[in-house]
Amino acid sequence: MLLWVCAVLPVLALVYSRQTKKFPPVFLGLGLLLLCLSLARPQAVMMTPVRDAAVMLVMDTSGSMRAKDLKPSRIEVAQKAAQQFIEDKPQRLRVGLVTVAGTAALAQAPTEERDALLKAIDYLPLQYGSALGTGILVSLEALLPGAGIDAQKIINEFSDSGGPKNPTNAGQSLDRIKSETEATEESAGRGRNMAIVLMSDGQNNMGPELQQMAELAAKHQVKIYTVGIGTTEGDLVQMQGRRMRVKLEDEALKKVSAITQGEYFKADSAEALKLIYDKLGYRLRFEKRAMMEVTAYASLLGLLLVLVGLTRNFVRMGKII
Repeated sequence: MLLWVCAVLPVLALVYSRQTKKFPPVFLGLGLLLLCLSLARPQAVMMTPVRDAAVMLVMDTSGSMRAKDLKPSRIEVAQKAAQQFIEDKPQRLRVGLVTVAGTAALAQAPTEERDALLKAIDYLPLQYGSALGTGILVSLEALLPGAGIDAQKIINEFSDSGGPKNPTNAGQSLDRIKSETEATEESAGRGRNMAIVLMSDGQNNMGPELQQMAELAAKHQVKIYTVGIGTTEGDLVQMQGRRMRVKLEDEALKKVSAITQGEYFKADSAEALKLIYDKLGYRLRFEKRAMMEVTAYASLLGLLLVLVGLTRNFVRMGKII
């Protein structure tokens, strides 16, 4: 009903033009129109941040990350880029850290405290082995508490079934456990506001199978963005008393991102990795549409237009109307 007040404005404009033989002031008219519209308490669809959004950084800390095909080394380039990524993220976005070598460890639960994260990333000792599947599993357990994901149970089941020596039995046992952790509507809803960023040179030789853990993430609608760190030419590194050439092996990383509807990025230089994190910043905004009242904005804009119109008239004609 309050919108009917706006119908008075054309009448006033007509009276003004007949008495002054001039067009009514545009700025003043628009300002008054907005003020009238604000009486109806207008609403608009706005994009607002998701309060429970979280991102887990999974950083490969296996021995191959000491390779120097990225200068000064793969791990140092990854550390610096990850720290910059954290500093650039919105303060309300929770970020956690999982380190992966022969096993995976939750170095920092998802938090808004940036200092704790930056310190955790600053110290990442390299170790033997690469259990990327375990890294995803530990991340899911931390991101979705209460979703029925028991990381230790799945890891133990994998070990009991013979691990990589008996991949058929291991796959069957893992499938059985995953069927026990089917995503509920609630956990899938939360999963849509979560993401995992896996940074690795792609080598995976320990723990639960990487692709199966990606399928578990997909069931809970958690996207995984993979970042392949290194070059296809690789570099020679000293590992277990031998010099070995370690190359970027990104086929598995591509499959992981495809399974979870994420995205794969190749970081074959420090500059490329920085650009990748810039792109990820846009992917990981986690916003939702919501109806919000915009009365204050309409009123403020209306008042500004009225003020501009009155000031313009006073400067040009020595009077406000």
